[in-house]
Amino acid sequence: MRRLARWATVTGTLVALATFGAACGSSDQGSTTASQGTSVETVPQGVKGGKVTVLAAGDVDFIDPGQTYYAFGYMVDYAVMRPLYSFAPGTLDTAQNDLAAGPPVLSDGGRTVTVTLRPDVRYAPPVDRAVTARDVKYAIERAFSANVPNGYAFNYFSVIEGTPKEPTDGVKPISGLQTPDDQTLVFRLKTKESGTLVAALVMPITMPVPPEYAKPFDAKSPSTYDQHVAFTGPYMIPNDPKTGKITGREPGKSIELVRNPNWDAATDYRPAYLDGITIQEGNTDAAVSSRRILQGSGLMQGDNAPPAPTIKQAVQRYPDQLKFVPALGPRYVSLNTSIPPFDDLNVRKAVNAIFDRTAMRLTRGGAIIGDIAWGYLPPGFPGFAESGGLKPPAEFDYLQDPDGDPELAAEYMKKAGYPSGRYTGDAKLLTAAINISPGSQTAAVAQNQFEKLGFKLNFRSLSPETMTTKFCGTPQAKVAICTNVATSADFVDPEALLKPYFYGPAITPSNNANWSELDDPKINAAMDAASALPPGDERVSAWADVNKQIVASAAAVPWIWDKTPLIASKDVQSLGNAYLTSWDLSFTSLKP
Repeated sequence: MRRLARWATVTGTLVALATFGAACGSSDQGSTTASQGTSVETVPQGVKGGKVTVLAAGDVDFIDPGQTYYAFGYMVDYAVMRPLYSFAPGTLDTAQNDLAAGPPVLSDGGRTVTVTLRPDVRYAPPVDRAVTARDVKYAIERAFSANVPNGYAFNYFSVIEGTPKEPTDGVKPISGLQTPDDQTLVFRLKTKESGTLVAALVMPITMPVPPEYAKPFDAKSPSTYDQHVAFTGPYMIPNDPKTGKITGREPGKSIELVRNPNWDAATDYRPAYLDGITIQEGNTDAAVSSRRILQGSGLMQGDNAPPAPTIKQAVQRYPDQLKFVPALGPRYVSLNTSIPPFDDLNVRKAVNAIFDRTAMRLTRGGAIIGDIAWGYLPPGFPGFAESGGLKPPAEFDYLQDPDGDPELAAEYMKKAGYPSGRYTGDAKLLTAAINISPGSQTAAVAQNQFEKLGFKLNFRSLSPETMTTKFCGTPQAKVAICTNVATSADFVDPEALLKPYFYGPAITPSNNANWSELDDPKINAAMDAASALPPGDERVSAWADVNKQIVASAAAVPWIWDKTPLIASKDVQSLGNAYLTSWDLSFTSLKP
């Protein structure tokens, strides 16, 4: 669900919100270089050497950059691989040249985007050669294959000429991706709508994949490249030097990161201070793992946020080891609109009305964690103010009371054909929940809200990666309710927070992000129209209207625009990354 709760460290107000967009309206008369800065936030100087351990509850979804779409996967992938562009800690206003040697250049009125690659980035063994533009071309092409399920390729990259309308059987060439030489990648687009594509060049889909090495793995369905990834970042996961088979990962147990011997610091803005990083999985008791981190040495938080009592204690006793960071997205409970009785709008409105969102927020620490949400664009994000700000517009009566409105909920149930104001059907609704704290506490409160209206739940408590990949992200699983949805923007534009999660054509058989399976023709058309607009006020206004249309569909229950707490041991100097919304492993060091 792109991304299940990515975290970020941002001090003060939310970061400035512009990536590449300024140049997307270039004229037909010439070329324009897309706006892209090179400065990064000043960060403390670290000390080379040493190792840290990241305590995690679950596993990453994938190491394969073509498939990962989960926060924890991003945390690892952006340390072991390099996309065309990426963000340094503390800033989302400018993307850094990463695999690319310079900013993307727009020409032909925005129908052509050209990226020049660095000539001196090399793969780790066993590939052991320089990265070329053909590798990025292949990386994007494979993401349109049914063999490499990808959660966003069709949303953000289908504007490229020659992209298929549905996943292909095996990896097929895309005519609009051209590589005139080893360092030049050209995107030829169907329309002048280059803004979305350019903004999305920071995503893992642009991490290079060597075709001569990966094709045998990608010929299988699903691809087994996840077990043989070719690394380009400052770190790598140990592998067999002859076959490339990953040996440093035991799924569900641990992942080892070591230095990539072929990484050249002169080609990268990351300092990569540490010699090694151990990700220790299975720490499902967040209270215990948080206490170990705060009181221990060389430890960092992974995918399990500290529970509310621990946050309170950390504020009082360990303030220098705790950071609150705005998550660039909402938390919500999804209602599968394709499964009765949630195919009835009035039933969904009743669920929204009954929900005690104040109680939900308490499970994560109360008001200190963030504002109670009513929509899907968070404070400070483009479209938030235009949608109405912190208070829901009067038209959304079912979201006016953050403590829940039982009488209004009963009225909506009666409109849906339940005279008692409660659900009287026999269905036991499959409900997926996270099995770690504080998500497990949140799920328990959510379960109680449904029971208030008479719903019977088939409640499944799952690890985060299982909930994401095998249940909520797989329509065939027929999950009616997902209690723990925490999204974050793929890039800084309202489209990135709305289209992947509520656009009908985005529903995929696997790695699906539209957990509500909302497929409303009017909303789909409004999204298509908003996507076509260039960056600017008109685009933001259009997406704000889409935000309100989604709220009107009641396809989910938004309950918090949260700030995620991050903790580390007193001897760890770490920075959160405002795009990854996690600790940035490549900027972490041990204090001298």
